[in-house]
Amino acid sequence: MPMKRTLKIDPVTRIEGHAKVFINLDEAGALESAGLVVNELRGFEKILIGMEADRMPHVTARICGVCPTAHHLAACNALDHAAGVTPPPAALLLRELMYLGHIIHSHSLSIFVLQGPDLVLGLDADPAIRNIVGIVQANPELAKLALGLRSIGQKINEMVGGRGTHPVTSVAGGIAFVLDKEKLKALKEWVDEARGVLPQVVPAVKGLLMRALEKHPEMGEKWIVSSFGMGTVQDEAVSLISGKLRVIDETGATRLEFGIEEYDRYLRESVVDWSYMKKVQVELDGELHDYRVGPMARMNAARRFGTEMADAEYAEFARLGGAPCHATVFQTYAKLIEIVWAIERAGEILRDKAIRGETRVPVRFQGGRGVGHVEAPRGTLIHDYQIDERGIVRAANLIVATQQNYSLINRSIEQSAQSHVIDRPDDRALMNAVEFSIRCYDPCLSCATHALGRMPLEVAVRRGAETVKTLWR
Repeated sequence: MPMKRTLKIDPVTRIEGHAKVFINLDEAGALESAGLVVNELRGFEKILIGMEADRMPHVTARICGVCPTAHHLAACNALDHAAGVTPPPAALLLRELMYLGHIIHSHSLSIFVLQGPDLVLGLDADPAIRNIVGIVQANPELAKLALGLRSIGQKINEMVGGRGTHPVTSVAGGIAFVLDKEKLKALKEWVDEARGVLPQVVPAVKGLLMRALEKHPEMGEKWIVSSFGMGTVQDEAVSLISGKLRVIDETGATRLEFGIEEYDRYLRESVVDWSYMKKVQVELDGELHDYRVGPMARMNAARRFGTEMADAEYAEFARLGGAPCHATVFQTYAKLIEIVWAIERAGEILRDKAIRGETRVPVRFQGGRGVGHVEAPRGTLIHDYQIDERGIVRAANLIVATQQNYSLINRSIEQSAQSHVIDRPDDRALMNAVEFSIRCYDPCLSCATHALGRMPLEVAVRRGAETVKTLWR
């Protein structure tokens, strides 16, 4: 007699952090449920309590080795709010420049190193070659351009931020960095170099994405997760480090706009009993809604980027994916467009004379609350601190992008499992398709990435208590 069975992917590879996936099937082999289980417990919110507030930008940058600049600047925005100060224009431009370098670096890593093996070599490629080395062997020119682009982003981040991995220059009230002529010259050269590779990189990535959709049409037809979305908007354009948060519904209609200090009026965290990661939903008119954040959500919420090349790609994105777009795989295209925009915007900042002005204002904490946010590469990141009159953190709350995407990730796992694992059962598809759907969200689960390593993967298929099949790689 057929029995229920569970498929397990443990660990999920080529993501930041450690997680596993479960897929539960009923007696007939139909999907009952599926989800992502996060295995780690870091407890950073408790670690921050009792620390001096001005240490937050440096300590929270250690939360993640892949997106430290996002935490660095979210913390600074929260401290600016707590102290009631506005940094000088030059400081805001330099912070933004640092962050644009981070976006270039992070999105390049996600597209070319984490997702790249799936796009270049295919979901059904031999796991022995489906990695960054396989990309270098299959398409050395693209690999060279892609890794060079990532390097440029990291160099921009390092020069302005003081360090490439854990930046230190941004502080409450501004930035401890002065842009001299030599640094300005180097930054301009790097941005020009990055812009020079876009005519090759952009069509190459779009071509790989279209080829994947042709080979696996279910990605475009079945991997559709209609949901609310949220992104930061300023003058109807995508914004990364300042602006209002806009919530849209499945049709793209604006349902809500609010300043970050009001986030706790609308966003609701809740615990799930099978994972260490809390999920977040938005409450409107007494109802809770799952919502998406990240590059695609930002594009859905805004109307433009405000630079020539990025806006042209924005229009093409809407033509191919719809407006709003809900196709999970188009997250990759959205990341690519943000790279284009980041390079263009960095050039604008370096031509702005205001970048050479004063970079700090005095700051004094007198007790109170500070809330700040940025649009991290993966989506909205919120830092919320309660600070006493001595400048000591007494409470902290952090909401990260992957929490907000958690419900969407689980729905994407179910869709990919249905289309790749159940409809067309195949050992290799079992290993690859579900993981690829997760990588589209580029989840950030821990302080380290395993992108350059090759972790073991085990999938166990069970009927009741009996293991009927186990697959390894």
